[in-house]
Amino acid sequence: MNFVETRGNDGVKPIEATFSHAILNPSASFGGLYVPKELPVLEENFILNHKDKSYKELAFDILKAFEIDIDESEINKALDLYDNFDDKNDPCPVVKVKDDLFVHEQYHGPTRAFKDMALQPFGSILSSIAKKRDEKYLILAATSGDTGPAALNTFKNKENIQVACLYPDGGTSDVQKLQMVCEDGKNLKVIGIKGNFDDAQSALKSLLASDSFKEELQNDGIKLSAANSVNFGRIIFQIIYHFWSYIQLLKQEEITFGEKIYLIVPSGNFGNVLGGFYAQNMGVPIEKLLVASNENNILTQWINTGIYDIRGKDLKLTKSPAMDILKSSNIERVIYSLYGAQRTKELMTELNDNNIFTMTDDETKKLQKYFSAVNSDDNYGQKIIKEFLDEGYLMDPHTATCLKAYENLKEKNLKTVLYSTAEWTKFSPTVLNSLNNNNTKYSDKEALDEISSKYNANLPQSIKDLFTAKINHDSIIDKENIESEIVKFIREA
Repeated sequence: MNFVETRGNDGVKPIEATFSHAILNPSASFGGLYVPKELPVLEENFILNHKDKSYKELAFDILKAFEIDIDESEINKALDLYDNFDDKNDPCPVVKVKDDLFVHEQYHGPTRAFKDMALQPFGSILSSIAKKRDEKYLILAATSGDTGPAALNTFKNKENIQVACLYPDGGTSDVQKLQMVCEDGKNLKVIGIKGNFDDAQSALKSLLASDSFKEELQNDGIKLSAANSVNFGRIIFQIIYHFWSYIQLLKQEEITFGEKIYLIVPSGNFGNVLGGFYAQNMGVPIEKLLVASNENNILTQWINTGIYDIRGKDLKLTKSPAMDILKSSNIERVIYSLYGAQRTKELMTELNDNNIFTMTDDETKKLQKYFSAVNSDDNYGQKIIKEFLDEGYLMDPHTATCLKAYENLKEKNLKTVLYSTAEWTKFSPTVLNSLNNNNTKYSDKEALDEISSKYNANLPQSIKDLFTAKINHDSIIDKENIESEIVKFIREA
């Protein structure tokens, strides 16, 4: 299978690219992204045939359906990393919490967030390609809190790889920050920037598209790639677990084959829900994808009105910080799928130049066939966390936003899976505020200790160890100095 570009081809880059080319060179023509030329057509009984198979078997067969140009031995080596999750037989369990509501827990990997589901195998595959080609790569990552720890974990001490990770200073939880700044891999550089996640992501995209930066790296024999969901190597692994959601409901005898379900995804950069969109188009019986946003409700506005407008908008720092995003990268891949490359280029150029684009009524209606959206605020999320713990289920603030979609967007009485993208340990002060119904400023350590003891909640050893770990990265810089800081790291490594 080959990959094409969302904004068309510039006559310089290849018209079609292999999977390995797309993940090593994620910046496409005109600042666009790579997407599959076409999605795989799966056999009619693909889902039923995987009802009694493992997650790794499902993942292998979906990757094979994409006909990616990666050796089977390397694919298996990458998928074996799921053995390091809490339960190697079920790395992302689907748990029933109400008669018609199930939580897909995506946080059972090494950094306790859903990014491990994609970045663990992706990092292994990218590293193996670089080593096989005898090429050296700088991997860029920009994070709102969870991509960073997961990328650093997967690439730590990998041969032929260096990683520069950008995070907004003050824009992550203490645990997320500690997971990054305490990493001790010699090939890792963690950089705090004075700004928000959009600033970090814009810097990443600018560097990926910068010929002068690439030339600077080439002088040192280094090529450039990225670990964010601009890279389809991330997205391909995010398709798999949506199949798993459906298969688990079949296995639990909650649905019969062919019965449709709703999926609810808390979203900021739109990569997770994009995986659901692709899964739906590959044959998973999904009635609709329900998108949950926080007070930065740009995705809700876009899906409900067809207008993407960030003119004069300031990013709000909320209690669900991984969703604090105004420029959502992966809407571009949906736009391409629905309207083609020419229209994608028009709309994305409008957004880049004017901070707004407006779709036609017909385009908006087509989008709404697949997606519905709603947003909530911090008060709502804290109320939900308390309500669910009273019923015996502990969730983080991102998961809590999904209940607004469950309450307001379902038009049919269908089973519903919502995605829990982070363990409560990543945002324990917010969770404790919810449980104690107060606004006390707790440290992460205080909140973790109180919740784990008072509510008998599991506290992973990896989280406990963070508070005695050595801090190895303390750079906090202005965003204008990012390029020079990365070049300095490359030359000193």
